[in-house]
Amino acid sequence: MTAIIIEDEVKVFKALGQLITSIRPDIQILSYIQNITDAVNYLNENDPPDVIFMDIHLSDGLCFEIFKKVKIMSPVIFCTAYDNYAIDAFKSNGIDYVLKPFSRESIAQAMKKVAELKNFFQRNKKDLPDLEYLLTLSGEQTGKRSFLLFKNNKYVTIQTENIAYFCIKKEMTSVVTFERKEYPLAPSLEDIYKLLSPTLFYRINRQYLVNFNAIKEVEHYFARKLLVKLSVSTDEKLFVGKDKATHFLNWMECR
Repeated sequence: MTAIIIEDEVKVFKALGQLITSIRPDIQILSYIQNITDAVNYLNENDPPDVIFMDIHLSDGLCFEIFKKVKIMSPVIFCTAYDNYAIDAFKSNGIDYVLKPFSRESIAQAMKKVAELKNFFQRNKKDLPDLEYLLTLSGEQTGKRSFLLFKNNKYVTIQTENIAYFCIKKEMTSVVTFERKEYPLAPSLEDIYKLLSPTLFYRINRQYLVNFNAIKEVEHYFARKLLVKLSVSTDEKLFVGKDKATHFLNWMECR
C-alpha cells in the first residue's frame, strides 16, 4: 500500500507518518507535502497513491482547492483540528474524518476502512463499478446547485442540498425540503434526475428521487427488496426492488 501525507506542520506530518508505519509496516509513504501548490503538482505528475492523508487548513489555503485543480483518484482520510468541514470532506473522496490530536486507534480505524473498501471491490468486482469510477463521480459531478420554485404567487430559490426528495404525486412532480416544505415543479422526474449529482441523489423507484442525507435507515424486506426510511416523512413506504438492491447498497457504501 502507498500513501502521501498533505500537512503543513512538520511535527504533525512526521508524527503521523511514524504512526501510520507502526500500524502498517508494509505501507510506503511516497511524499510529505505542505501546501496546495505542491500537492497539485505532485498529483498531476505521479500515479495516484492508495490513500491520501490530508489536513484541511494548509499554509496557502483550504485543501478543498486541490480538488478544484486536479482529479484525485484516491480515497482521502482527513486529519484536522476542525470539526466543521465534515460535509465538504465527504464530498471530496473522504472516507474518514479524524480530529486532532489523533490517536493510534483513530488512525488504525481509518486505515481499516481503506482496506475494507478495497476488499469489498475485489470480492464484488463482477457486479460493481470500480473504485476509480466512483471516486470520479464523487469528485466531479456536483450537479445542479439550486432550483427556482413557485408557490402561492411567490418565487423562492431552494439549494439542492436542502431538498430531501423529489417525488411524483397525482402525476405531478413535487419537491420536499428537509424543513418539510413542499413545492410543485414542472419538469419530469426523469429530467430532474439528469440534473442532479449522482452521489447526492438516487432514484430508488419510479416515484422517488432521494437525497443521501435524508436516508435514516435501510432494512431488508420481503422478496429481497429494501425498505428505505427517510428522516422526512413520505406518503408511502419506499422500496428498492431486488434488481436494484445491490446497486443501491453500493451507492450507499461508496461515497
